[in-house]
Amino acid sequence: MSLERQVRAKLAGKRDLEQEKEAQAWIETVLGEKFPPGEAFEDVLRDGQVLCKLMNKISPGSISKINTSGGQFKMMENINMFQQALKNYGVADVDVFQTVDLWEKKDIAQVTTTLFALGRTTYRHPEWPGPYLGPRPAEECKRDFTEEQLRAGETIIGLQAGQNKGATQAGQNLGAGRKILLGK
Repeated sequence: MSLERQVRAKLAGKRDLEQEKEAQAWIETVLGEKFPPGEAFEDVLRDGQVLCKLMNKISPGSISKINTSGGQFKMMENINMFQQALKNYGVADVDVFQTVDLWEKKDIAQVTTTLFALGRTTYRHPEWPGPYLGPRPAEECKRDFTEEQLRAGETIIGLQAGQNKGATQAGQNLGAGRKILLGK
């Protein structure tokens, strides 16, 4: 098997059809329109128009012009505008897929991961009424300790400090000792 086929097989193995269905249902709910029947998830998203409409529903006006016709560069421009709008909305750079992942269908699992990252980010925007996709992100759990509690913690030697009640490897002899032969 060629290397390219191995890589494609590995990427195809990363796809989670349940997550794709969940993401598709979320997009359909947000947009208020169904995907065309019989078309694959990645084929509907490929030209970037659906993604741009989704972003404009979540954050109105974030993408000013959606290209509906033109060559592949115009369609790839839709994907690039969607990616920029994601970053402006607060989705982390590491969560955003590369254009070729979608356009050339190289890594659809990463596209789905990006949609879930967008869904998680909507929780942080109170102006978005829902629906939401994915689990709610954890919020800061700040703890306030008194000075007395902090001083009490300084007196305790934890096991991470290298002390384990005197247990050492002293006296262990595993195998034969090292033999050094001089003058041979």
